[in-house]
Amino acid sequence: MTIRLRRGTAAAVVAVVVLLTMPAAVHALPGAAPTETAPGRLELPRPTGPYPVGAEVLHLTDHDRTDPWAPTATARELMVSLRYPARGGSGGGPAAYMSTEEARLMLAGRGLGDDAPAEVSSAVTHAGAGATGIQGRFPLVLLSPGLGNHRATLTSLAEDLASRGYVVASVDHAYESTGTVFPGGRMLTCRVCELLRPLPVEEGHKLLKAVSTGRADDLSFVLNRLTGHRPAWHNSRMIDPHRIAVVGHSMGGNAAASAMLGDRRFDAGINMDGVFYDRIPAAGVDGRPFLMLGNPVDHHPGGPDSSWDEGWQGLDGPATRAAQTRQIYRPWRPPRGGLRNDRQRLARARFSLPSRFPHAPATDHRRADRARHRPRYHHCPTARALPSLPATQGPGTSGQRS
Repeated sequence: MTIRLRRGTAAAVVAVVVLLTMPAAVHALPGAAPTETAPGRLELPRPTGPYPVGAEVLHLTDHDRTDPWAPTATARELMVSLRYPARGGSGGGPAAYMSTEEARLMLAGRGLGDDAPAEVSSAVTHAGAGATGIQGRFPLVLLSPGLGNHRATLTSLAEDLASRGYVVASVDHAYESTGTVFPGGRMLTCRVCELLRPLPVEEGHKLLKAVSTGRADDLSFVLNRLTGHRPAWHNSRMIDPHRIAVVGHSMGGNAAASAMLGDRRFDAGINMDGVFYDRIPAAGVDGRPFLMLGNPVDHHPGGPDSSWDEGWQGLDGPATRAAQTRQIYRPWRPPRGGLRNDRQRLARARFSLPSRFPHAPATDHRRADRARHRPRYHHCPTARALPSLPATQGPGTSGQRS
């Protein structure tokens, strides 16, 4: 298959892949000073990029939509956690992972009962609460969790992306997690899970398709509020509206595809191990890059989930799918000769890369690419294991390192 990888659109896809191929116990690159962690306390993996990370939380309400899952007619509400490149030493202490009650409900939903919710909720993150964002414009990645999962389950991925020069918005969809705290202390639990439980398979699939398309509307609304005329976030100036990716796990992965089908502003997407209840049509996603990251049990070429083979056939742009294998978690080390030679190693692996990561801010990244560079075409077979990418070379002259 011949594909074309554009720097501005495919880079977010590639960046998430490299994060998923890295081992959990990886040392952070220079940029943020490591924090001391009490012995025995849970700690998320440290970000591997050069930027310190900031964290903020938004409560967004879409008054133009009625929440389809609410017991009474109310506007659609969302909780959004933001991670972004920040100035080192600014802001408060580490951002909270989740509340104790949210942790208790999450553990109970996995059959763990009251197995140390306080320890889970107090897990150490690596983002400074309310830290000052640095100057520059960065790509935006929207993250959607699996059905029943809290947005906090994507925190490590969000922090690592932010440390590499991305603004990341992790979205909690109301009534679709085991428990999410909303303003006023309201705890909204998984109403969708309750509705789904007694349904036969066919009816359940219809409901899950509605969840996916509803989440797509959520993601478009979040994008509006982050990049629109009156943005909800005071650091919205950091977002480059011409470089937007949408990524999701499980149900969130299908929602990423649904969002790309319904909103042309999303330049790239990833489905991490999600069934396509909302199928990809034969017309595809208008030539935009989309990655399918599965597992060797049911989400792989010829696997039991037929929606993946059908979805793959419908993709019409730069597309790659990967099955998680032992190889994909192989520890990564810089090659001989330094990081700059890593591109040659990747070329031998027949996996094409953008000519540079889009960490340096740009006014109009894609327009500059079209003016200065001719498109390159590469052969890319279906990938069973994806090689790691070189680490970033730093934030450049426009960012500030600490």
